[in-house]
Amino acid sequence: MGLSLAAASRIGTALSMGGAILFLAARPSGAADGTAAGRTLYQSRCAGCHSVDADRIGPRHRDVVGRAVAGVPGYAYSPALKTLGGVWTPARLDQWLAGTQKMAPGSRMYLKMDDPAERKLIVAYLRSVSKAEK
Repeated sequence: MGLSLAAASRIGTALSMGGAILFLAARPSGAADGTAAGRTLYQSRCAGCHSVDADRIGPRHRDVVGRAVAGVPGYAYSPALKTLGGVWTPARLDQWLAGTQKMAPGSRMYLKMDDPAERKLIVAYLRSVSKAEK
């Protein structure tokens, strides 16, 4: 008892669709909100000086959202950043990435990201590694 070509085709299509549904359901949770793309951008644009879990040239970024500006204990911040005050919010991080010297002239970080979509992705990633956002 063999299957007709049409029946085999329908079975193949059904299996392919089922596989696609399983693939989409199994995607990492960050795929929809940009955290995966944000992580990639973070690695290329930020990781030269920063790390999520360790202070390097710049301070660590774990839990940056909701943290006081210049708030990592023991990190030697510039006077410009120390006097900025406030808390890192997603909007404030976007402003920072848009032009560090415009926001805090004299700070040690020199970065200007003109693309708002790239800034949004990096901020989404930083939110994903911050307790205040989970």
